[in-house]
Parts: sequence; C-alpha cells; structure tokens
Amino acid sequence: MLAIFDYHAGNQTSVRRALDHLGIESRITSDPELLDRAEGIIFPGVGAAGQAMEELTSCGLDEVLKALIWQEKPLLGICVGCQILLDYSQENNTKALSIIPGECRLFNPSWTDEDNRPIRVPHMGWNSVQLKRDCVLFQGLEPGSEFYFVHSYYPAPPEEFVIGTTTYGRPFCSVHGRPGLWAVQFHPEKSGAPGLRILSNFHAYCREASDAQ
Repeated sequence: MLAIFDYHAGNQTSVRRALDHLGIESRITSDPELLDRAEGIIFPGVGAAGQAMEELTSCGLDEVLKALIWQEKPLLGICVGCQILLDYSQENNTKALSIIPGECRLFNPSWTDEDNRPIRVPHMGWNSVQLKRDCVLFQGLEPGSEFYFVHSYYPAPPEEFVIGTTTYGRPFCSVHGRPGLWAVQFHPEKSGAPGLRILSNFHAYCREASDAQ
C-alpha cells in the first residue's frame, strides 16, 4: 500500500485517482502509524510554499515526515512537495524542510525561449526531462517523453542531487533526490501514460524495498 501524505495543501485526490487507475492500493492519510506501515509515501503539493509549511508545522507533520525519511521510507515529492524538501523557498520567504540541500527560486521573466521571446511565468504546459543520471522512476520511458508542469518557482539543489533538468528559458532542475527519495517538479498524476509509468515505477521500487526488509 502507498500512503498519499495528507497535510491539507496537496493534490491528493488526483494522485489517488491515478493510482486507482493503475490498480495500486493507496490511502490518503496523515496517521503516523499508517504512514509507517505503508510501503512508500507520495508527498504531493499545490499552492504556495509558505502555506504548505504552515500546514505541516502546525500539527507536527514536518517531524513525522522527517522521521520516516530518516528511516529510509521511500518517498516521492510532487510539485510543492518537491520544492519544500529543500532548505528554503523564495516563495513567501519560507524556511522549508531541509531534507535535501538547496533552495527554490522564482523564474526570471527576462529569460527568453528558443524564439527569443520572454518566458511567461508561471511555466505551464508540457515539457520533457533530460536525465543527468539513471533513475528507476524513468525506466521504460522513451527519451523526450513529456510531462505536465505548472509552477512559478523551481528547485535548485546542489549538482550531486540533480537527476533531471527541463529547459524553460534556461535549464532548471526538474527531478532531484537520491535512491529512495525522489522529487519531481511536474505532475505525474496529470501527465498521461508517461506520468502513470513514473507512479508505477515508484510503486515497484517500494514493493521491492519492502520485500527486502
């Protein structure tokens, strides 16, 4: 079973529908006992970083999440759930979870696209990911597969945590983390077949990790 982390600032129902479509058992929950029993955790997020952190810290769920990660519970962060795994976000001047080093930065509207036109902020629409290193989440996906993005801020971790980049004005980190702890700036639950493959690959990793314990 996968747990979809419920902290009143996520996109839990869309993630649940995608997992249901794949036939993957899941629960939307903030119950520490249920989170601990889950094979893995999906940490979604929409909205603003400051609001998300306020929801997490007001009821101690930030410490619950950190404890599960330190125990090597597999986790997949999505969108704002990707951003606030870092140390800091420029959005709302937010101190974040500090699970992965780095910060989240606002897109510069003076950046230009391939036609030399200023980019629009937020970045909204379909774009591809260029992998910088192998990642089990992308197994079986064709190069150039596109995913759905909607965001004004982007993660900027140290190079050793950058798994994939996407170009919008200039390349930015769109996938970061380490084995068992991944974060994607796009929405796999809204990205059609490629996004469903990401979720399926995450579930397969969680099952294998659980069986190996």
